[in-house]
Amino acid sequence: MQNAVLSAVLISIACGIIGSLVVINRMAFIAGGIAHGAYGGIGLAFFLSLEPLLGASIFSLFLALIIATISFKDRAKSDSVIGAIWAFGMAVGIIFIDLSPGYNPDLMSFLFGSILAVSRGDIVFMLVLDLLFILLSLLFYRQLVAISFDMEFAKLRGVNTKLFYYILVCLISLCVVATIRVVGLILVIALLNLPPLIASRFSSSLGVMMIFSTFLSVFFCLVGLALSFYFNLSSGACIILVASLCYFAFAFKKHRQ
Repeated sequence: MQNAVLSAVLISIACGIIGSLVVINRMAFIAGGIAHGAYGGIGLAFFLSLEPLLGASIFSLFLALIIATISFKDRAKSDSVIGAIWAFGMAVGIIFIDLSPGYNPDLMSFLFGSILAVSRGDIVFMLVLDLLFILLSLLFYRQLVAISFDMEFAKLRGVNTKLFYYILVCLISLCVVATIRVVGLILVIALLNLPPLIASRFSSSLGVMMIFSTFLSVFFCLVGLALSFYFNLSSGACIILVASLCYFAFAFKKHRQ
């Protein structure tokens, strides 16, 4: 339980920062493609008897570079390619898992999440990613804001938009891999999108949105974790259920206004 609470806080920091960039840049489908494509890395890791998160990280970064190359040139035409990569990663993962000898009980946790099964190694991985996300956000905040709101204007101001776009997609892929352990690849998009969407209603800047989104993510994770503990339910599903209900409540209130 201590590991679960700590991982909830750490993953909330990652989702608060990267999720805000996903929402602002409207990259939810890209994140979804990477999340499901990462399953290929998990299957390959099982087949080669490697650490699943290591396999998922390398494979998702590889997919992220492909997606970034295609989507940077033409986002409108990249949807079909991302959909193909989405299916390709899932298929590769399933095939390698079928070829792997024996049965691994941790396999389902990567699909639906298992925050109670988070290890010390996973926590170290999340901590390193949080430090990386915070450092890059502080160092390149202006550049990230520029490419998020007006890439053409940022290019005219001398910002290397292609480089920062590649960096952003790679950061999304790493955040997705870390989040998979908590809520699973099927629900990862919800945790990346719902807190920032709610936070955007009360934020005057991207930085404020990141901070507020982080606190919302912590709240959703801890409440969902408590519900799963007391009612013996799936932790990932409970976390997303709490986040979804809060989002619907704010959306309904906005509609009424």
